Amino acid sequence: MDLNDRTVIITGAGSGIGWVACEVFAAAGATVVATDIHQEPAEAAANAVDGIAVSGDISDPETWDELVAAAGDRLGAVYLNAGLYGHTGPIEDLDFDTYQRTVDANIGGVVLGTRACVPALRANGGGAIVVTASVAGIIAFEGNPLYTLTKQAVAGFVRAIAPSLVDDGITIDAVCPGIVDTPMTAEALGGASADDLGIGLIDPTDIARTALDLATTDGTGRCRAVRGTGGPPVDWEFPTWVDLAKA
Repeated sequence: MDLNDRTVIITGAGSGIGWVACEVFAAAGATVVATDIHQEPAEAAANAVDGIAVSGDISDPETWDELVAAAGDRLGAVYLNAGLYGHTGPIEDLDFDTYQRTVDANIGGVVLGTRACVPALRANGGGAIVVTASVAGIIAFEGNPLYTLTKQAVAGFVRAIAPSLVDDGITIDAVCPGIVDTPMTAEALGGASADDLGIGLIDPTDIARTALDLATTDGTGRCRAVRGTGGPPVDWEFPTWVDLAKA
């Protein structure tokens, strides 16, 4: 799909992958609607690419009404990138507010964003939805079960809903990064050095470019893993219901 003269909504645009994605999608010719929960980073991201700023909670349907209205009749792609890291301590120490905010952002933002944008994309002749999942959406990450829960839900949602959107000319795919060099990762490391821990951080530009590739190439229901080893991204293969039903 050609994004020239089309509009793209990017969530979590105020930092990390979302900030770089604004630059990458704008360079591909799209007008960016940059959204963040706070107004100042949303405006900064939008101003950097001559885009449109919308602030709001992506788990609130009214935010999505505003985003779709801001994108207008040229909406061609949506990058559902925003998310929270969740909780890394013992399960009995998980407070309800952290649980609710993580589920609302990581799952609610994807489901409500898809629900809001599909009619607009359909009316505009089709388009693409890309979601930031994680390698934790493919393989369980024992260090953060709550994050794993939400990202596996997202990967499953993408694969399950993709066939129903084909006739509308809408694709939906997930980019599944390893550990990315973002403020969220820095917070998760708690001041520890990634190098000292033997962790190879992925440049957020690699993730943004992968999201753009998913949005502009043929295919749907893909879960594309981006690894920290420097190897090429891999479209993960999952068994089907028919595979599991075989004797």
